[in-house]
Amino acid sequence: MSALQWQLATVTALRPETPRVKTFVLHLPYWTPHRAGQHYTVRLTAPDGYQAQRSYSVASPPEQTSQIELTVELIEEGEVSGYLFEGVTVGDQLEVRGPIGGYFVWEATPLAGPLLLVAGGSGVVPLMAMLRHRHRSGIHNATVLLYSVRTPDDVIFYEELARMAAADATFTLLLTYTRHSPANWSGYQRRIDAAMLAEAVKLAGSSPQCFICGPTSLVETAASSLQAQGIPPVSIRTERFGPSGT
Repeated sequence: MSALQWQLATVTALRPETPRVKTFVLHLPYWTPHRAGQHYTVRLTAPDGYQAQRSYSVASPPEQTSQIELTVELIEEGEVSGYLFEGVTVGDQLEVRGPIGGYFVWEATPLAGPLLLVAGGSGVVPLMAMLRHRHRSGIHNATVLLYSVRTPDDVIFYEELARMAAADATFTLLLTYTRHSPANWSGYQRRIDAAMLAEAVKLAGSSPQCFICGPTSLVETAASSLQAQGIPPVSIRTERFGPSGT
């Protein structure tokens, strides 16, 4: 079956990640292995024939067979995200197609070099697929996730990321809070900037492969800063979204 053909996926589980983010576990009758960083499109059709569709990054690793996990942020006045949050329960079916995308992807190989992941908000989702893929593959390349969120309640996948960092000395989790931070927090408390990125690059190691995903302003700032620090453009891959992108 082609990745561009629609199929009916069954919702087998729902998992809240934050007050405004949920993970939807979907069983696919025609499952195809995806690459970490790819996405699926979800299409909704109203009784009058009106259709709306949005693309959502896959959060689960390629090693997870027969099903995928789509982690979705509730967007104000978002047609698709609003319906997914309010109208979908376990056992429902959703029309999807994918996996789609071949640029913003990462492969876990024994020779994988240093990896720098930069995320803002729900931009962490495709990067989480990469981290889970890395973990499942058992490789230990130097890897840093620099993750910007507004508040502690907005950290998606926090417990899993913290466990990864505690169990793997080659993985570093760097959180920065832009509105308010946890009590007794001694880490970053500002938007991602050049100094922060320089520290992340130093932790990752020389010539890291970089993936940046988040709001357009964060992506542009991070990409420009990394290039200014000597990271070649070919080593920087970006994926961005606006207020209505997801």
